[in-house]
Amino acid sequence: MVIALHKAKAELFRTLGHPVRVRALELLLEGPRPVHEMLEIIGIESSSLSHQLAVLRQHGLVHQRRDAGSVIYSLALPAVRDLLAAAREVLHSRTVDQGVLVDEVSRPADAS
Repeated sequence: MVIALHKAKAELFRTLGHPVRVRALELLLEGPRPVHEMLEIIGIESSSLSHQLAVLRQHGLVHQRRDAGSVIYSLALPAVRDLLAAAREVLHSRTVDQGVLVDEVSRPADAS
C-alpha cells in the first residue's frame, strides 16, 4: 500500500493533536516512566490516560513494558524527541513577545 507523505504527516499531526498525548510524550523525554507516575503529574483519570497512551502506542510513538506489576512507557523513536523540540522552537519563536507559553516540562513540579 502506497501512502502519500503529506497524508502520513497529517495523520501523525492528528495523533499529536490531543494535549494529554503531547504531555505524555513530553514527560517521556526525560526517560521511561510508569503509568502511575504519569497519572500523578498529568492529573487525569486512569482510563483517560490509558486511552491516550494506547493511541500513541498504536501509532508507534511509544513502547510499553511490564516491570514488577507496573506498566512502563518509553519513547519508541528518537525522532519523537526531535519532533517535540522542533514544535517547541516554532511555538517559542512565534510567541516570544507574547509571553503566554508555560513550559511544564522544565517547570518544577511544585510550581504547578
